[in-house]
Amino acid sequence: MSYYPTFLDIRGKRCVVIGGGEVALRKVGMLLEFGGRVEVISPELCPDLAQFEREGKVKTIRRDYRSGDLERAFVVIAATDSPAVNEQVAREASERGALINVVDVPKLSNFIVPSYLRRGDITVAVSTSGKSPALARKIRTELERQFGEDYATLVAVVEEVRTELKAKGIAVSARSWQEALDLPNLLMLLRYGERNQVKERLLKALMEARSR
Repeated sequence: MSYYPTFLDIRGKRCVVIGGGEVALRKVGMLLEFGGRVEVISPELCPDLAQFEREGKVKTIRRDYRSGDLERAFVVIAATDSPAVNEQVAREASERGALINVVDVPKLSNFIVPSYLRRGDITVAVSTSGKSPALARKIRTELERQFGEDYATLVAVVEEVRTELKAKGIAVSARSWQEALDLPNLLMLLRYGERNQVKERLLKALMEARSR
């Protein structure tokens, strides 16, 4: 099976996690990281989830899952140790048209969660279509060594340049951007703290590429 790669905007959307253990904790952490409005349904919570509850980061319902709990849910994650409960959750989520991930059971899921790394607004995701999560994590680890925090600064500079050019009514083609983004030199300057110089070089390179 192959999956269509996509990125979801879950900001402010109802994301329901069924389960209160360490696996559920990891899923909750990811949903919070990307702005989801997270609800956890479980009679018991691991210590870190209980801490999230106390801090008001998640809404919790301290009981077993019941039919009807997934009304108006956008994303549902089933992370219990009961296959029967996970199947019930998957069934209701599918009936309601929600996105459902049953942890480690791709056949009951309509999406899977890739291994990923973040550098500011850059997100790089790796998936093996569920064949080998360990390999996906290994590849992610290799990528983490290649993509340092300077990439986060670079994308912020690029956003500034794009905003300035747009405000001036200057259109720049995708080809010009590709020519102007001299990554080795721009990243080297950022490592030396030359953020302003990176911006100046990028603007100059874009204007030169645009004129050709």
